[in-house]
Amino acid sequence: MHEADTRTDRAGDVTGPHRAGGHVPGGHVVVIGGGIAGLAAAHRLLAGGVRVTLLEAGPRLGGKLLAGELAGAPVDLGAESVLARRPEAVALAEAVGLGDALQPPATATAHLWSRGALRPMPRGHVMGVPGDLGPLAASGVLSPKGLARIETERTLPPAEIGEDVAVGEYVAARMGREVVDRLVEPLLGGVYAGDAYRISMRAAVPQLFEAARTHALLGDGVRDLQRRAEAGPRPPGPVFAGIDGGIGRLPLAVAEACRSAGARIRTAAPVREVLRTAGGWRVVAGAEVIEADGVVVATPAGPAAALLEGLAPAAAVELREVEYASMALITMAFRRSDLPAALTEGGASGFLVPPVEGRTIKASTFSSNKWAWAGADPGLFLLRTSVGRYADERDLLREDAELVDVSLTDLGSAVGLAARPVASTVTRWDAGLPQYPVGHLDRVARIRAAVAALPGLAVCGALYDGVGIPACIASAGAAADAVIAALGTPGTDH
Repeated sequence: MHEADTRTDRAGDVTGPHRAGGHVPGGHVVVIGGGIAGLAAAHRLLAGGVRVTLLEAGPRLGGKLLAGELAGAPVDLGAESVLARRPEAVALAEAVGLGDALQPPATATAHLWSRGALRPMPRGHVMGVPGDLGPLAASGVLSPKGLARIETERTLPPAEIGEDVAVGEYVAARMGREVVDRLVEPLLGGVYAGDAYRISMRAAVPQLFEAARTHALLGDGVRDLQRRAEAGPRPPGPVFAGIDGGIGRLPLAVAEACRSAGARIRTAAPVREVLRTAGGWRVVAGAEVIEADGVVVATPAGPAAALLEGLAPAAAVELREVEYASMALITMAFRRSDLPAALTEGGASGFLVPPVEGRTIKASTFSSNKWAWAGADPGLFLLRTSVGRYADERDLLREDAELVDVSLTDLGSAVGLAARPVASTVTRWDAGLPQYPVGHLDRVARIRAAVAALPGLAVCGALYDGVGIPACIASAGAAADAVIAALGTPGTDH
């Protein structure tokens, strides 16, 4: 962590040019929320010539991106990678000096713990929905009965999909529950920590939604997607990327770039109120009152609803309906010499666990295999597990030591791990992931319509356009651009 970052966490106020109130060329915008969306919005606003004050309620910046250390080695205690085929996160990393630190995974060989054994993740699917049955059959992920059920789709009449449908509900009706329970569910759960039978296909897997709308058979739609992907130009670079030392470095670098551009950043500064004034906006954070020309709300749904209650009550009502899933990450360090060869020599990046397996953990990442920087110490092996899904959070009531123990029990069954870690840490993300049920995109549209009626106000974050880092950054960029447009000509007084 940079020295300035440490100073921010201690003092709660980062140095940078600031004048309370008053208009300046380009205007002054307050960003509420210091996660990656709020930081990206601040970065975009500064690039547009706007003066920025960023207020974060908690003691640190970064939200669900958190770099840490375990047994002397760097670790990610939150999100660990970005979808590199989308440009937003890579572009932001490059803009703040982390371009050379971007790294593809050292291995992408993942497994599914299905039907009592680790099995290779089959190719030829779109978010678990198979197009090519050959690799799926060879993997052993599904039973013979489950494979046969997929083939019966050709005997079914076309299904009316409507304006939206739950992924699990639709896929189960077309191809059987086993496809959902053992393929779709663990893959979607790895992204949303949600329930595939509730998650919106239109919001979570839009390409699959369009394929289902335009093809009588879902399998034909998946195969058409795959043919077009193979026929089109191959996107350059890796599908996913991490950062040497951890993705948690990204928000710290963005914050440093914002400070260098003159932003004022405060932590431990919860905002109590946002008011519309004749000249713009007034933001009340503790004893401080800040006059601004625009406001970006980059917080989770609950805090956003509280701030917008008096400004955009229709948006607040919708925001209160957004549900969240909680989860915990259990990160452990082992002596490499204590581990079974299957774990250290197989080159696997980890595995996903379908809920129907009845295990506690929902996934495990073999960090020292997956990331070159995490495997730099030849005597140490880092891995992590995750626990908790939407509406299945009872295991999160366990103490940290219990979560370590149940993780070790499941890892013992999966890969023969019998060793105890030399160090471990549990990171709890309470209400960490917004859920995207059927109708979510319509709810987002209603929120944005209500907010758009107040020029100079915008919202962004994981609950709007996707929970991934690039989606959050894109959401932030759109919010910043909307506020810049509302400010009008630089120097205009409002």
